Amino acid sequence: MNAKQQNEIRAQVSAEEWQVRVDLAACYRLVALYGWDDIVFTHISARVPAPADNDPHHFLINPYGMMFEEITASSLVKVDEQCAKVIDSPYPVNPAGFVIHSAIHFGRPDVQCVLHTHTPDGIAVSAQKGGLLPISQQATIALASLSYHGYEGIAVNDAEKARLVADLGGNMNFILRNHGLLTVGPAIADTFLAMFNLQRACEIQVRAQAAPLVEVDSRIVAGVKANVEKVTKGLGGQIAWPALLRKLDRQDPSYKS
Repeated sequence: MNAKQQNEIRAQVSAEEWQVRVDLAACYRLVALYGWDDIVFTHISARVPAPADNDPHHFLINPYGMMFEEITASSLVKVDEQCAKVIDSPYPVNPAGFVIHSAIHFGRPDVQCVLHTHTPDGIAVSAQKGGLLPISQQATIALASLSYHGYEGIAVNDAEKARLVADLGGNMNFILRNHGLLTVGPAIADTFLAMFNLQRACEIQVRAQAAPLVEVDSRIVAGVKANVEKVTKGLGGQIAWPALLRKLDRQDPSYKS
């Protein structure tokens, strides 16, 4: 997308939507930076905020065919509940991404962002009968708001939507059995930080399984939510998001274009 096309996109959207686009593009770049991307597969989506868009069912998702390290604010595709493009784009949308993300956006109005990955460690834990084990501080944080969804094949069947939403419930962390990891949040920053923690918990578990494991006492796990609130000073993902953006800016600020 050239500079003229980028300017045309920016001229068509509100300031609120542009900010969501910038943050979502940053999230894609961070996923690539941390090595969680899967060539052009998996997705991160963000709902267009109601004050910026008359339709609450419009959301932004990646242009299918672009690598996460290439995605910019203007290249994100805006779609409606039927996966029709609201603003013209030369790129298609992955139908599997639309099924999973649209189901959660429409079933969880409190969620602004949905982040899904196919990392080796995430898939490894998703394939283990015991799922995520309480063997690390990171795992106890994830377990405070975690649910599972059984594998039904590549997610292209609309009939799976209701089951995805029911299995996620009100949780923030979601393990898709034999498939990967997914996090949701009221903001892009919260969703990214949840994935960082869930991914790290899976990495630790895969490494630790070479020896007998020591599990955290269930009473400690039960009290973790209150402790997380203290550590993040009530800011959630915003405690780390500005620093993450500075990290991106030092490397390549083109995500903002």
